[in-house]
Amino acid sequence: MKVLANDGISKSGILALEKGGFEVITTKVAQEQVANFVNENNVSVVLVRSATKVRKDIIDACPGLKIIGRGGVGMDNIDVDYAKSKGIHVINTPASSSESVAELVFAHLFSGVRFLHDSNRNMPLEGDTNFDGLKKAYANGIELRGKTLGIVGIGRIGQATAKMALGLGMKVIAADSFIPQVDVKVEFFDGQSITTTIVSQSLESLFKEADFITLHVPAQNGYIIGEKELAIMKDGVGIVNCARGGVIDEVALVKALDSGKVSFAGLDVFENEPTPEMAILMNHKISLTPHIGAATGEAQDRIGTELASQIISILG
Repeated sequence: MKVLANDGISKSGILALEKGGFEVITTKVAQEQVANFVNENNVSVVLVRSATKVRKDIIDACPGLKIIGRGGVGMDNIDVDYAKSKGIHVINTPASSSESVAELVFAHLFSGVRFLHDSNRNMPLEGDTNFDGLKKAYANGIELRGKTLGIVGIGRIGQATAKMALGLGMKVIAADSFIPQVDVKVEFFDGQSITTTIVSQSLESLFKEADFITLHVPAQNGYIIGEKELAIMKDGVGIVNCARGGVIDEVALVKALDSGKVSFAGLDVFENEPTPEMAILMNHKISLTPHIGAATGEAQDRIGTELASQIISILG
C-alpha cells in the first residue's frame, strides 16, 4: 500500500512504514493536484502537516483513501467529520510536539524580557558605532523567575509549558473550560520529580493576574484576546502565541504594544498565513518565528514514528 507524505515525514517514519510493508512517496504535490495524484498512484494514506488541506472535494474525489493523517495537533486543515462519515480513518499526533512548542514559547519569553529580538536586528547595524547607546537601550531587562505565567489551554502543550515555567521558579496559573484541574509532574535528569496541581480559573482572572500570557488553544471562531481583554491585563504584560493564528486580534495587539500596555509579544502564528501583516513583521516589540513550533528533529522523529505505528495498526 502507498502512503503520500505530502508535507514531508521524518526518516524514522519512512523506515518504520517501509518495515511495515508500505511504500512512502514524499513528492510534494500541489494542492490542486492532490486528488489526481492519489487516484493515479493508488494512494491509500495521505499524510499532511499544516500546508496541505484535505477538504470535502479531495475526500469525494478519492474513494480509495483509507487514512488521512496529520503530523501534529491541530486538524483545522482537514474536514475530519466528513472524512469519518465516509469511513476514512483520521489520525494525528497530539503528544509528539509538546516539548518543542513549549521550548519555543520560552525562546520568545526570554527574547522578550531581554530584548533579544530587537538587539539582534540592531547590533549588526549599529553595534560598532553605537555600542553604548544600544547597551543603554537594552539595559532594563527583567527576570522570568518569580513572575506569574498565565497559560490559556492546559492540554498537553500547556502542561509541557507549565513544567518549564515551574522549573524556572515561575508561578503558573491556567484557564481551560475543558480541564478543571491537572497534576503536572516536573521530572529531573536524575530521576527525581515533583508534582503540583494546577486548578483552572476564569479567563478574566488570569488576564488580570498574569505577568506573561501564553496561548495553547485550537483554532477559534473569534478572538480570545481582543481590545477588551487587553484592557484588563497588567500594564507591561508579555504575550506569546505559538498555537493558532486568529486567536489574537492583531490590530488591537499592535495598538497595545504602541501604547506600552503590552511590553512585547512573541508570535509563531499569524492571522494571515503565509503573508503576515507588515505592521506585525516590522514592529520592534514583536519576536517573530514562521510557524516552527513543532519543527525540531526530535519532534519530527516522534511524529513520523507515531504516525507509522498508527497506520500499521489500522491497515497492517
